[in-house]
Amino acid sequence: MTVAKALTIAGSDSGGGAGIQADLKTFQELKAYGMSVLTAVTAQNTLGVQGVYPLTVSQVEEQLDSIGEDLKPDALKTGMLFSEEIIEAVAKKIQQYDMNNVVIDPVMIAKGGAKLLQDEAIDAMKKHLIPVATVVTPNIPEAEAITGLTLNSMDDRKEAAKRLYHLGAQNIIIKGGHGEEKEVIDLIYDGETFTQLINDRQITENTHGTGCTFAAAIAAELAKGADSLDAIRVAREFIQVAIEDELHIGSGHGPTNHWAFQSRRAKV
Repeated sequence: MTVAKALTIAGSDSGGGAGIQADLKTFQELKAYGMSVLTAVTAQNTLGVQGVYPLTVSQVEEQLDSIGEDLKPDALKTGMLFSEEIIEAVAKKIQQYDMNNVVIDPVMIAKGGAKLLQDEAIDAMKKHLIPVATVVTPNIPEAEAITGLTLNSMDDRKEAAKRLYHLGAQNIIIKGGHGEEKEVIDLIYDGETFTQLINDRQITENTHGTGCTFAAAIAAELAKGADSLDAIRVAREFIQVAIEDELHIGSGHGPTNHWAFQSRRAKV
């Protein structure tokens, strides 16, 4: 039996709702063997981020060497990378070990507003990381920060997607969770075709870790051999039910329910 292996390169969330904890839960639920490279330790819970403690570049590189030399992933996703130096190191190691099926979640700001990416690191992301991306998954504020555009309409989002494609990403999905529409409209662009995927909008505070989980689900499906659009469709179903089946944990922005996807499928 061939085992699909998925790698997360991200920060730790002590509250378990986002970061590598959310990614590994997602990999497990989607039957991909999960591995991790830690970039930072955070002290956080549903109320916010109380502390961010980045690892050194050499510590990140050594973890990537350990994975690359023995457990080359079938897909990987990046989350919180924090600094220009870590971004450059990660991009270099991805290329050194010829890692494919790369999902870039350009994590910049936590749900509570804490900054998870230094300002000067955005240029490094554009120059070094997005060019190696199979799929890049910005929300609307992240797409605005990367492209310099203000996204007030679907045409604006299409222009942002084109700019991200020209930076080197093969597939772009601009997530619609921050949009003004009644429904959530995710815009996908593959360099030729725009595709809109639409879901009902859930009114809830329990959305901590949605971006991490969504990108991890894409990576898990790519690791198992799915094409990008099919991987995105499964990931959207995964995160939709994770939001709908609320856990009601904590006093702030609660986490999503990572076991909801398999539980719901078992009932069908």
